[in-house]
Amino acid sequence: MLYVCATPIGNLGDVTPRVLEALREAELVAAEDTRRTRKLLSHFDIHTHMTSFFQHNELQKTDEVLRLLRNGSTVALVTDAGMPGVQDPGMLLVQKVVGEGLDMTVLPGPSAVLTALVAAGISGEGFRFVGYLPRRARELESSLAAWQRVGGLHIAFDTGQRLARSLAVLAAHLPDARAAVCRELTKVHEEVVRGTLSELSEHYPVPGPDAGPTGAVRGEITLVIDLGRPHGAEIARPDSDAAATALLARGLSRRDAAAALHVCLGVPRREAERLTREVAARGG
Repeated sequence: MLYVCATPIGNLGDVTPRVLEALREAELVAAEDTRRTRKLLSHFDIHTHMTSFFQHNELQKTDEVLRLLRNGSTVALVTDAGMPGVQDPGMLLVQKVVGEGLDMTVLPGPSAVLTALVAAGISGEGFRFVGYLPRRARELESSLAAWQRVGGLHIAFDTGQRLARSLAVLAAHLPDARAAVCRELTKVHEEVVRGTLSELSEHYPVPGPDAGPTGAVRGEITLVIDLGRPHGAEIARPDSDAAATALLARGLSRRDAAAALHVCLGVPRREAERLTREVAARGG
């Protein structure tokens, strides 16, 4: 039997009794990060043997787990937090198990996606989970155009290091869209900030080029965005002049505003410097 186990996304008290029973019963726990999982097992006095099962050894470990299952062993599959296979290793193993007709059961539990969906307080019929936001501005803009064709609520993961830049890109196209930034869900420093994308971008401003790691938002991020009714096959690129004006109006220096235009909106560096210089000269 393969047990696919959802583990806490922060608070260890959220683990279900069924998951704890499976972790005790299994002969092996396949864990994305054995150090993280060891804390969970130790907290509940569970001493099952573990093996690593992460992105870079998933193919090899999948074959090993399959051999164990074929021989009648019971294995529990876990990730650092949440459900295996949802933006985490595990789906390849699940597909192989299903394909071979081996026994498997999924044990539900904590979910950052569903927790954020309710915490956002935005009503809507259904939602779409899109995984991690693209790193590059142009890729995010392309994804946003596709999401707008679908419309409705979209839920995504992001990192604290990229959050401000992601919001700047999204706000440049859809400033009035309702959204929520859900940070460190179920943990001590849980935070849910709601507002329009423009308001959220102001709340999490793009750090200056010299800010370093201290300028990043801490913790794990789940973003909920209401894209409204489906519309438009393409989105217009934001007016760079207007963006430069808005950034300077927020109190950013010319240097920081130019950096934000370049990093977040993909404006060439020299063009960004020229724009901010001209806008500042005319008092915009």
